[in-house]
Amino acid sequence: MRNRCAHVMLVAAGLWLGVATITGQAPAYRAPRTADGKANLNGIWQAINSAHWDIEAHSAAPGLLNEQLGAAYSIPGGMGVVEGELPYRPEALAKKKENFENRLKLDPEIKCYRPGVPRAMYMPYPFQIMQNSKHIMMFFEFAGAVRTIYMDKQDQIEAPVDSWMGWSNGRWDGETLVVDSKGFLDTTWFDRAGNYHSDALHVIERFTPRSADTMMYEATIEDPNVFTRPWKMSMPLYRRVERNAELVEFKCIEFAEDALYGHLRKPGTK
Repeated sequence: MRNRCAHVMLVAAGLWLGVATITGQAPAYRAPRTADGKANLNGIWQAINSAHWDIEAHSAAPGLLNEQLGAAYSIPGGMGVVEGELPYRPEALAKKKENFENRLKLDPEIKCYRPGVPRAMYMPYPFQIMQNSKHIMMFFEFAGAVRTIYMDKQDQIEAPVDSWMGWSNGRWDGETLVVDSKGFLDTTWFDRAGNYHSDALHVIERFTPRSADTMMYEATIEDPNVFTRPWKMSMPLYRRVERNAELVEFKCIEFAEDALYGHLRKPGTK
């Protein structure tokens, strides 16, 4: 009996390997379904990389206020999440370098602005996805930012008003959630390295589950005012699986008051 069971297991393994060999990959993952039959993306997710420092490949470097903070807030190195090089227009590349040199004053994160898209997806804070057939909501810990992805307004592709988080329409492509976003303000960046965009930003994102606790995130960026062609970034997102996982309130505006309004303070006051 034991030999027979072992034989059956070997045959099954051989069939699985045969499928993998023929297709070049293991059978595609199929996520659990929601009530309307779509892939269930509900949960708390987070990127684990250094893209929030710099979306391009970069070496470790000293941070701002290095004399006071030492290694604590130095910049960790990273492999980058961008495919190839960022195709900046020459004048836009000069602006990017200026942003970096003046990042302590210019970075929207320091001012507690909503992080925008795609930056919100890979900041070092978790975010939560809640979905139904008409809307997919994304709640971000940083600055209490919120995204509404409309699944039922494909005819309304233009934003009623520009905003930090943009106007997002979604659709399903098999297991993949595809999100098309426009209507952005130009006051968000891609990272702390000064990579930026204009109000002509157009982002197409793809969220593809690849296991119970991971999904692949891809974003195609188009902005003819800043870049010579569209470009792409990609990274895995990881589910927070702690038993008590939840978003913790982080209303950072009170921490940014000096950065925003300190110049208005009367001399000699705190």
